[in-house]
Amino acid sequence: LPGNPPVQTKKALKQRFLKLLPCCRPKSIPSLSESKTVLASATLSSPGFLADSVEDEFELSTVCHRPEGLEQLQEQTKFTRKELQVLYRGFKNECPSGIVNEENFKQIYSQFFPQGDSSTYATFLFNAFDTDHDGSVSFEDFVSGLSTILRGTIDDRLNWAFNLYDLNKDGCITKEEMLDIMKSIYDMMGKYTYPAMREDAPREHVENFFQKMDRNKDGVVTIEEFLESCQKDENIMRSMQLFDSVI
Repeated sequence: LPGNPPVQTKKALKQRFLKLLPCCRPKSIPSLSESKTVLASATLSSPGFLADSVEDEFELSTVCHRPEGLEQLQEQTKFTRKELQVLYRGFKNECPSGIVNEENFKQIYSQFFPQGDSSTYATFLFNAFDTDHDGSVSFEDFVSGLSTILRGTIDDRLNWAFNLYDLNKDGCITKEEMLDIMKSIYDMMGKYTYPAMREDAPREHVENFFQKMDRNKDGVVTIEEFLESCQKDENIMRSMQLFDSVI
C-alpha cells in the first residue's frame, strides 16, 4: 500500500507475493500437476492432523508443535481440505518442528532479497503473523494470516495491512511508524537498484501517505481513516483483488 507501486500483471504479482511469504515458496507449494499427484495419493479421510501417510504420522510424532485438526482449520480459515494439505506439506518442509521463530523467519525471508537487508521488514511481518505474541508462528498462525490476505474480504485485508503498519499496536499509525516501515522496505530492496533510490524517498512516501490518509490532520492515521481512504482509492482496491484464489 505505501507508495502505491506500479501495477503489474496478476500472474507476476501472485508469484511475487507467494515468494515473499516464508514456508510458501515455489519449492514448498507444488505446481498444479505436482499438487494433483500429491493429493491423489493422500489419504484425505485420515482423522486427526494433516498427515496423509504413515511416514507423515511418524514425522508429526517428532515435531515440537502439533497442528490443530483439519476440520477445525477448515472452519477457521477459507481454505479447502486439499489446500490445507498442500500448505501443510510446504510448511513442514521449511519448518520441521511445526513452528518458526523470528530468527528463522528472517533467515527464510532474506533468501529472496540477497541484494538488501530484509531483517527489519521481516520482523514487522513476523509480528503481524504472530497474533498471540508468543514469539513463534505456528501452522495455525500462518494459515490464518494467509487466509485473511488471500481469501478475506476487502475490509479483512485492509485491517491486516493496518495491523502490519501499526507497529506498537495502539490503534493508530504515526509518521514515525510508517517511516520505519518505508525505510525497512528500501533497505530490503537494496542500494543498487535501477534507477537508484534517493535517500529522501522513504520520507516522501510517508508524507504522501499521510496527506492522503490523515483526514483530520492530527498527525496519526486511525483504522477508520485508513479504511475510508483505501476504499476510495481505485489503485489500492485493484491491488487488493489481485490475490483472489491464488492457490
